[in-house]
Amino acid sequence: MNFNTIGVCGAGTMGSGIAQLGATTGFQLTLFDVSEEVLQKSKKIIGQNLHLLAEKKKISLEQQQEIFQRIRFTNNLDDCVAEVIIEAIIEKEDAKISLFKNLLKINSDQAIFATNTSSLSISAIAKAITNPQRVIGMHFFNPAPIMKLVEVVKGDKTSDEVVQNIVSIAKRLDKIPVVCRDSPGFIVNRVARPYYIEALRLIEESNVSVATIDALLEATGFKLGPFKLMDLIGNDVNYAVSNSVYEQLGKPERLMPSFIQKQKLEKGELGKKTGKGYYTYS
Repeated sequence: MNFNTIGVCGAGTMGSGIAQLGATTGFQLTLFDVSEEVLQKSKKIIGQNLHLLAEKKKISLEQQQEIFQRIRFTNNLDDCVAEVIIEAIIEKEDAKISLFKNLLKINSDQAIFATNTSSLSISAIAKAITNPQRVIGMHFFNPAPIMKLVEVVKGDKTSDEVVQNIVSIAKRLDKIPVVCRDSPGFIVNRVARPYYIEALRLIEESNVSVATIDALLEATGFKLGPFKLMDLIGNDVNYAVSNSVYEQLGKPERLMPSFIQKQKLEKGELGKKTGKGYYTYS
């Protein structure tokens, strides 16, 4: 099937990045968010990103305008009709299920519903809605226009045709799709938990600094230390994933989420997106 339209729900960091990526690779995009303020912020950021790409001669001025014009920004859910819907809203199962149920009412019987969840069960989300075979995980990484990997997560009921179509779409988005079955944390977030949690344990148990841990790990070959990476991802998102994996795996002590990261959330220090996390950003 030749897909041409994508609807992205949620105009935060991930949703905006996915929308920019889709429009850049030729898709017609509808970017939905309930908040007009969030939409305006998204519009500004996408515009700035495209302007920067044009300044760097990575796209032409004509392409800059064409890409931006392919994105329709809306706070009306009824506008979110497309061949593929990618959900990138709050990391709460009930909210995602409610959104998909509403979208099912206005989209065709062939529409695919993909969730960008970092760790929630695809099968559990799909089970709660009609036609679970059309639900799949499509997990992008931040920043979505740059990071190459996309985890394509097959739920218990996801059809093979839907998997093949999402793999094809991911390749059109110039991504490297990796298909995996639904499991706690999928692949990347399951493997990455000790990277964050053990670094946080060191802070809890010793006087070593955040900057020292990051510097040492970067010196061994990691592109970003764990604290810089948590700030980039967002401490709210990272903490939610840690809790989700911890709960789904039966609460193993080695994966217990850190109270330090919980305190960051309570203070609103979510990382780069709020200007402060483990580091301060101007």
